[in-house]
Amino acid sequence: MTSIVDIEWARIAPDKVIVASADRVYLHQLNCANSDDPFAQQMNNVGKVATTRKLLDGIIAFVKSSVLPKTNSPALNPTRWVWRLAGLYHLCCPTQELMEKASENFALKGRKSLSQWAIQKAREEASHDLLALLDIQSMGYKADAVVKAFVPPVAKTLTNYFTHSVQLLDPIGCVGYSYTIERLALSIGEEYIQAVEALLPSGINATRCLRIHSRIGSDLKHIQETVEMVAGLTPLERTQIAISCYETALLYFSPPQLGYISEEELEQVLKPLELTTKLKV
Repeated sequence: MTSIVDIEWARIAPDKVIVASADRVYLHQLNCANSDDPFAQQMNNVGKVATTRKLLDGIIAFVKSSVLPKTNSPALNPTRWVWRLAGLYHLCCPTQELMEKASENFALKGRKSLSQWAIQKAREEASHDLLALLDIQSMGYKADAVVKAFVPPVAKTLTNYFTHSVQLLDPIGCVGYSYTIERLALSIGEEYIQAVEALLPSGINATRCLRIHSRIGSDLKHIQETVEMVAGLTPLERTQIAISCYETALLYFSPPQLGYISEEELEQVLKPLELTTKLKV
């Protein structure tokens, strides 16, 4: 039996706790009538890389299994890919500035490891929005006009959450946000990228931004570095990050409240934004 000192946990709802050991993660149902339930209290254990990662990944997986089966997103096609690229642009665009701000705020409070982590994130994500613009241009559209016309609801909701997290007196929520987005990117491999490319017109290179935010990019290394940093934080900080992972995953997997944009509307907006001369970039 695993000792309580070798376990990490976080309460994600009044009656739900995600519990993680080094080799397993599970949902614990709280019994409010049982005052002796140790998981009703905030964890106070020292963090370990294996259990910290299991906890954060377990929370993301729990949200995915709870929400995803209820969604029915439209099938991907070339115009829908342009829409997705606009979403990638809006997710990438504010990252450098927000992480620089988070680094400043952490430094002011003497939280050196968090400040260093945030400034490193700012450097890693610099100019990734430009890749999305290049991809949109490769698809034959005026990139700046496309991202101005299209702000996908999920991307908007996520960037609003990210922005709000950084603006708080304690911006630690940005750690859980960043980890969740990068962890989800690991589900994208070469097979999926090739499937996207097969849907696009021959000779079009429009997966640069996707590739860098995938399992074949640098996100695997980034999430390992984040886990190592998080494992060294206090129990309260790790709990806050776990909760922000839950909140971010919930926003990511929940379908738009007003539904998905139709093919007709997509084509209607994109048609005037076509480049007069197709460019190969």
